[in-house]
Amino acid sequence: MWDSPRVLNALAWAMTAVAAALLAWGGLAWAVRQPAFALRQVTVDGSIARTNPAHLATVIREELRGTFFTLNLADARASLQRVPWVKSVGLRRQWPDRLEVTVVEHEPLARWNETALVDTEGEVFSADFDGELPQFVGPDGSSRELAERFREFAATLAPRALSIAELRLSPRGGWRLRTAGSAALAIELGRATASERLARFVAYQPSTVGALARSGTAVNYVDLRYRNGFAVRAPEATERPTRKAG
Repeated sequence: MWDSPRVLNALAWAMTAVAAALLAWGGLAWAVRQPAFALRQVTVDGSIARTNPAHLATVIREELRGTFFTLNLADARASLQRVPWVKSVGLRRQWPDRLEVTVVEHEPLARWNETALVDTEGEVFSADFDGELPQFVGPDGSSRELAERFREFAATLAPRALSIAELRLSPRGGWRLRTAGSAALAIELGRATASERLARFVAYQPSTVGALARSGTAVNYVDLRYRNGFAVRAPEATERPTRKAG
């Protein structure tokens, strides 16, 4: 083979082509890192109500490294999504030197297990919030289920002007809620047919718990885990037998 001019010429051409490609690649890699291609404009879009603009600007300034061509969008997106209240981030390059950042924030729905918050889609996130929110308590991974049940139970209670201050899901799957207001009511729903039980309570509430309240007997606990009725408890009547309504 080495005695063949034809083979040697082909090999020489191949080596030359490889060397030229490597040289071109190296030149291109060098060129795209030059200041001429630096990102000089960063615009932030989106309805930002709770995200700290200064924090967002610091992350953009300190962590988004690279030029128009070399910026790693996945890394940049991950850095921005670590900013409190940021749910998702869209990034788009605009030639020749601009980066467009679109921010979507979490919309808080409830507090989660005393340590975090839950947004309207049931996603758990960490952020500071001083406003009033209902409390969710449940096993890890159950936040979306609680968010769905919260909306369902809240709609069921709405005709009686009752709102939910706390919703709990036990490790065994039992539901319990507490209504808001000065006359808070703890409602035990149990595991099976919780929705049907709550709807039954709402239907009979005016003639049972409501009637007791109108007569001056305040009820603070309702147990719906009965086949054909429910039990109530009044604070001033703890020594008397539990009254059954149904």
